[in-house]
Parts: sequence; C-alpha cells; structure tokens
Amino acid sequence: MAAARFLVSGRVQGVAFRACTRAQANALDLRGYAHNLSDGRVEVLAVGDVAAIEGLAEWLQHGPPLARVDAVVREAVDPAPELQGFAVG
Repeated sequence: MAAARFLVSGRVQGVAFRACTRAQANALDLRGYAHNLSDGRVEVLAVGDVAAIEGLAEWLQHGPPLARVDAVVREAVDPAPELQGFAVG
C-alpha cells in the first residue's frame, strides 16, 4: 500500500473538481480525500495501490472539463490506515 499527497492549483474550486476527483478515486479503489484550501488550491490525499495512485496522478494533471490545472505538486506520505472511502470537504 502506498500514499501520496497532491496540491493542485489553477481554476480548481467551483468547477466540480473535488466531486470528480472522488469519482476517479472510487473507480481506482483509492481511499483518501479532496479538500479545498483557503488559498484556492485543492489538496488530495490518495491511499491504495501504487498503479491506482499513478492513474489518479495522471488524471489530476487536467481534472474535469471545467477545471484549468496550472500545477500539481506531489509528495509521498505514510498511508493512513484509518481512512475509509474517499471524502470531499
């Protein structure tokens, strides 16, 4: 099991980015969350299979149709075993 944290910047709030991220994560059987940050970015934590995290990382590069992704910063983190499902907030 692996985990990664992503900080996504651009036009990523108010364009269904978090809901679409959750749909992608669920399709990839990932746990974690997508949260809006006060600076306009979205923070995404993904926990699961390495290949699934790579699939989400690729999707985050463009996001849903109404989004404009300017940058995605990624860092490896320790998996959080207590996470259940994929939440948005």
